[in-house]
This record gives sequence, C-alpha cells and structure tokens, in this order.
Amino acid sequence: MFSPVTALLAVLIYMGILFALAQWVEKRISSGRSRFSSSWIYALSQAVFFTSWTFYGSVGFAVEKGLQFFGIYVGAMLGMAFSGVILKRMVRAKEAFHITSIADFIATRYNHSQRIAALVTLIALLGLLPYLALQLTAIVNAFAVISGTPGQHDWNLTGTLVTLVMILFTIIFGVRRLDPTERHQGMISALVAECIVKLVAFLILGFFTTYTLFDGPADLLARMRDRDLLYLLQLHNGANSGVEWLTLIALGFGAIFCLPRQFHVGVVENGNRKHIRQLFWTFPLYTILISLFVIPITAAGLLLGLPGERGDQFMLLIPQIANSPSMTLLSFLGGFAAATGMLLITTMTLATMASNHLILPFCRIALPSLGIGGWLLQLRWTLVALILASGYLMARILGESYVLVSIGLISFAAVLQFAPALLLGMFWRHGNSTGALLGLGSGFLIWAYTLVIPAWVQQGWLPAHWLQNGPFGIGWLHPEQLFGIAGMSPLTHSVFWSLIFNSSFYILASLLFRPSKSERSLTREMLTCLRGGARPRAGATGLNNYIELKPKLSEAETVLRKYLHPEKVSALLGQMGDDLQISGKERITIIELMELHRMLEHLLAGSIGAAAAHAAMSDGIHYSERESSDLKALYSHLICELNPQVEKPPQSGAPQNGAGYDLLVELQQTIEELKRRSAEQQQLIDKLEARAENQYQQIFDLRMDAQRLRTENEQLRSRLLDTESDQA
Repeated sequence: MFSPVTALLAVLIYMGILFALAQWVEKRISSGRSRFSSSWIYALSQAVFFTSWTFYGSVGFAVEKGLQFFGIYVGAMLGMAFSGVILKRMVRAKEAFHITSIADFIATRYNHSQRIAALVTLIALLGLLPYLALQLTAIVNAFAVISGTPGQHDWNLTGTLVTLVMILFTIIFGVRRLDPTERHQGMISALVAECIVKLVAFLILGFFTTYTLFDGPADLLARMRDRDLLYLLQLHNGANSGVEWLTLIALGFGAIFCLPRQFHVGVVENGNRKHIRQLFWTFPLYTILISLFVIPITAAGLLLGLPGERGDQFMLLIPQIANSPSMTLLSFLGGFAAATGMLLITTMTLATMASNHLILPFCRIALPSLGIGGWLLQLRWTLVALILASGYLMARILGESYVLVSIGLISFAAVLQFAPALLLGMFWRHGNSTGALLGLGSGFLIWAYTLVIPAWVQQGWLPAHWLQNGPFGIGWLHPEQLFGIAGMSPLTHSVFWSLIFNSSFYILASLLFRPSKSERSLTREMLTCLRGGARPRAGATGLNNYIELKPKLSEAETVLRKYLHPEKVSALLGQMGDDLQISGKERITIIELMELHRMLEHLLAGSIGAAAAHAAMSDGIHYSERESSDLKALYSHLICELNPQVEKPPQSGAPQNGAGYDLLVELQQTIEELKRRSAEQQQLIDKLEARAENQYQQIFDLRMDAQRLRTENEQLRSRLLDTESDQA
C-alpha cells in the first residue's frame, strides 16, 4: 500500500517528466535542430489504440471469455494490414484538402456537407464521452487499490487532479495552435513515451508473475489443469462464440480507421507517407507483446484466490499479494500511461471537431455578425475543459455501473457507424451525401436503441419491461431481440443491425438520389486524389485587370477576422499576395481573383475545417454583376474549347448571395474534370496509336513473309524447270 500523498506525488512526477519531454522536443524543433520525423516515432504513436481498457480490462475480459479477449486485436492487426491501401489514401486526401479530423474527411468526401460533419461530430461525442469517463474511472480505481482510500476521497483528489492536469496538458501541447493540421511533435513525443511505458510495464509484470510467483509457463499450465482453468486457453466459450469472434474482429478493424484518435495520429500527424510501411510489422508486434501475458496474469490471479469479478484489477492486486511495492507502482503507472494517452488525443480531436462543425456553423447561422477571430483558440480551450469535465462528472455519476463496465465495446460500436460512409466512400464513386447522411443517421439510431437503451434499463433509468416484453408490449421492438431475432449477445445484435441499416440506407439512397453536379465533380476530384493522382489547380491566364484589389482584400480580411486572430490576418494576406504576385497592384484579373479565393479557402480550412471553410466563403465572398458574368463567360468558353458536348451554363442574371463563389467552385471543378478527361483521352489515343503501330508492324511482317514465299516459290519453279531440262 502507498499513502495517498505518495501516489499523487508519483503521478505529478510522471506528468512533469512528460511535460519536460514535450517541451524539450518543441524547443528543438523551433530552433531547427530536429524534426522528429522518424518512422519509429510514427509507428509507436499508433499504440494509442491500447488504453487502460487494454492494460487492465483485457485480463477482466479473459477471466470470462478466455482467448476471446484477443478478437478485437486480431481485427486491429487486420486493419493495419490494409494500411498501405486505406491509410495511405487518407493521408493523400489530408495533404490535398487540408483535412483536420475524421469528420472533416467524411464531410469533404460528400460535397463539404456541414450536416454530415455535424452528425459525425455528434456521434463521436456521444459515443466516446463515456469512454473518456472509463479512462478516468480506471485511474481513480487504480489509485484506490494502491492507496487503500475510499472512492469518494479518490474522486475529490485524484480524479480532480488528473482531470485538471489533462486539461492543461492538452491545451499546452495539443490546442495551442489554431491550425490543427500542423503536426504536434512535442505532444506525439510524450505520447510515444507513454506507449513505451505501458508496454514495458506490462512485460515486466508479466515476467514477474510468470517466473517469480510461479515457475514459468509449464508450472502455470499444470496448476490451471488442476484447477479446471484450461477454459482460459479455449477459442470457443459458448454456443455463439464464433459470431462473437467475428463481431470483435469487425470492431477492431473499424476502430483502426474510425476512431478519431487513430485518425489523428495515423493521418493528421503523418509527415511522410513512407512511414506507413513501418506499420505492417511494428503494430502487430506491439499488439502481440502487450497481449502476451494476459492469460498468464489471468490464471495467476485466479490461482492466487482473487475473485473473478475483480479481474480488471488483477494487474494491481497480484503485486500486492506478492508484497512488491515496486511492481504495484509500476502497474499503476503503466495503466495511468495507457489512460492519459487516450485522454489527450481524443479530447484534442473532439474539441477540434466540435468547434469546427458544431459551434462555428451555429454562430454563422444564428449570429452572423459575431466575429470570433479573437477568441476561436480560447473556444477550443473551453471545449477541451468541458469535454474532460463532462467525462469526470459522468464517471462520478455512473460509478461502477453496468454502463461503464460495458462502455469500451459500446464506444467501438458507435464509431463503427463511420465505416460505410468512410471506407466505402473511398472506393465507390456512386456514394453521395444523401446516402451518407441517411446511413450515418440510421446506424446511429439503431446503435443507441440496441445498446444504450438496454444499458439505461440495467441502470434503472428506464422501465424494466422494455427488456422483457419490448417497449409498449411490442415484442419485435425488443431492444436486444429486434424483429424477433434472438440468440445473439447484445453487442453482436447491435453491431449486426446497425451495420445492416447503415449500409443499406447508404447504398440504396446513393443509387436512388442523384447528386448535384458540384458534388459529382468534387467526388471525382477526391477519388482521383485518393488513387494517387495530383489535385490540379487553376493558374492565372492574364485577362483584363479591371478588378479593384483593395476592396477584395478588405472582403477577404473581413472573412478571416471572423475565424483568425486579427494580428495574423494582415501577415497572411500579405503572404498570399506575394505568392500570387499581386502585391502592389491596383487591379487584378478575374483569374487572379479566383486563385486568391481558392488560397483563402485553403487557409481557412486549416483552422475551421474544409466543410466550414467552404460555407464561410460562400457567405462572405461576393461578386459584382460583371465579375459574375465574366466567370460565366469564362466557364462557357473553356467548356466549349475543351469539350463542345458539355452543356453551357446560363449567361444571364446576377448571382444571389453566395452564388458567385459557388460558380467559381463549379468552374474550377469543371476545368479539373475536363483536364482529367483530356488526360484519359490522351491515354486512349496513345493506346490506339500503339495498337495501330502494332498492326502496321504485323502487316509489314506479313508482306515480308509473302515476298519471301514468292521468292522461294520462284526459285523452286526455276529449279524444277532446270531438272526437267536435264532429264530431257
């Protein structure tokens, strides 16, 4: 046992070391002495996948299900096996479209849909907020075990302290910049340190348990046989274990790509696509190592007489039984590292998503005159505090309830709802925003109905008859036996029906509803980028320079000041002017104006997300009647020159609010599409020319063969005539 002061001091020293490490890395990077772009750092950061639910919960899972605890990790390793195809495509899109989060990625794929971005953000918040509570609960429970203090005392001290420290750490190293697409290498270095700590701690505890408390694996196996514990080594535990294995594998596979924290460390923090190659073997190796001693520790706890219902605490209780304070402290710090790494990255990504896709759109619609440029960063800090404080309050309210015991897999099932829109959308060009919106909405509702409602009933917040006869006595609406299908575990039942509804609505709606022309163009552009094609950009062509530059810069400054700090706006506008070579000009061309607005949107996308940036540009950028007419004329001219069969846009009428910028976007996308078609036609022409050349060569060869045969025939005829003459 440790005194509460000693345990708290250990936590503070550990966090202080992480602070110092992150600060040291940030200083070296700012001084230009190091870039910390090693593939090892990138590979180890992916181990944020393994949380306290892994460090402590795997043993508790194994007590009941044996080797089935490994199912979720089989799925994760399978997902990493496809990282060269899927993850690399995501990184390409991040680089081309300035993607900031998984919500931004999905929204950008579906025509910058703000509704889809908001829905993804809500699903992530509602699905992962209880998971944050689970991490805090794991820390507080571990503190209670090693210090022997009552739970309320732990929540007042440890829970509050850990929450405050995580808020501070997340703000300083995760949300201190406004552009979340910038790499947070100090934060990642601290995260990598935590991933190493939890792995080393687990391995040392595993060796200590197996080779110090017992005489190795053979001794453990013999004792397990004597105590009828060999079920821990069985793959099948129950009639539906095969289906449960498939469910866990699907959850693990989806979590690798759909968890916001995995998307951030795997995509947003990726500095070199070549680093992805390292994941093929480093992630499976890490997974095997951190799971290697789960069964030995589980068996050891049961053999030492620990109750199975306390399986989640075996990692802490076994060292105490062995009277080893050092191993007890190591176990506590290992679990603390596993929990805090998840808390840090998840909170940062949720705060970014909430500000970009919930708060900013609301302010833009409800409070259009409100400028938030001076406090957008402070808004994210507030969101970080609110998210972690909400997790803290939820953990205190729920305590040791059914909800927190089951929330790990419930949260995985929630984020799995991103899979159809995310993964299918990366390969299926017919997927559209209507299908994605209906699929995400229906899948989320089924998830809530089949997993959250039963949890609330178990908690006593809803009538018990809902799990007996179904709501209102309707049997086929039973949350755990939907449509009368019984025999599946609640988790398998929820995953099955939510994915059925999600995928069905996504596919059917995508086939039935035709997307707009702009969405089709953006889809082609993004899929081309995902496959490795360059994202084309339109350049200046030198039309009449009649557009006053100063009003356009003032308009751009007004848009930027709503979202960026006023002190940065002038410098950014000056940098854009230098890049476009328009600084010092009084007038610019329509093409230069187009490129200025494209760069402006790209800059905003780094701060508020691509979907919100597109909406802000549509609202804040306006075109005069002449400018709009020139855009339409240019649009028509280019289309007629490049593809006469394409229908011309209308030439009359002034644009409504936001329509001018939409026309600009449509013009850019159309030009890019026509360039793509031209490239495809050139490839076809090259193939036809090669085929014609091949056929010409074949004809030439045939002519040469015919000539040779004709010559040989003449020689043979001459020889026969000579022979007949000699005989005569």
